[in-house]
Amino acid sequence: MSEKAVVVYSGGMDSFTVLNTAIDNGLDVYALSFNYGQKHSKELEVAARVCKELGVSHKVVDITAINSLMANSSLTGDAHIPEGHYQDDNMKSTVVPNRNMVLLSMAIAYAVSLEASKVYYGAHSGDHHIYPDCRPEFVEAMNAVSKIANYQSVEIVTPFLHSSKGEILKAGLAMNLNYANTWTCYNGREKSCGKCGACYERLEAFAEQCQTDPLDYEA
Repeated sequence: MSEKAVVVYSGGMDSFTVLNTAIDNGLDVYALSFNYGQKHSKELEVAARVCKELGVSHKVVDITAINSLMANSSLTGDAHIPEGHYQDDNMKSTVVPNRNMVLLSMAIAYAVSLEASKVYYGAHSGDHHIYPDCRPEFVEAMNAVSKIANYQSVEIVTPFLHSSKGEILKAGLAMNLNYANTWTCYNGREKSCGKCGACYERLEAFAEQCQTDPLDYEA
């Protein structure tokens, strides 16, 4: 019987690559997505479609009830999604307070209930500047807690923690992944905006790999 693993799966490029990496590693994968009131909830529709095509177990958990405790982020509140690169300070408005700690805690609980030994999530080096809960020190601390918080030890696995977006894309292309099956833009409109930090980083990754992004853009 294959070893079980929970994959925190948003529907974006990084988690799409992580999901397929876990599958390629021969794990029995359980994908877990969260609706936390994000404006780009279109990513959840993409995640559901991918899991159905792959035949992967997929849960979508609605945690919008706690949105008032995770306020002041432009991803969930009334503020406009900022335009520009992740290196720009205005992108700090996209931080959702304590998001990854909350999501990982629930993923760990799900793993324990499944008797799964691992939780995968897609933290990577491109997020380190803006998002504290994607940095190595956060992952290390959460991993230490995850191994002692329950009777069953659960390992947090971040295969691309020290990789750039371009390197993640390179790994995915080597697996022949189709990135038309992802959603990255922070604006959940019909087409990607091409102007938010998430779009900038995605487009840079494709340019770095001399590839054309299969998604349609407004600009």
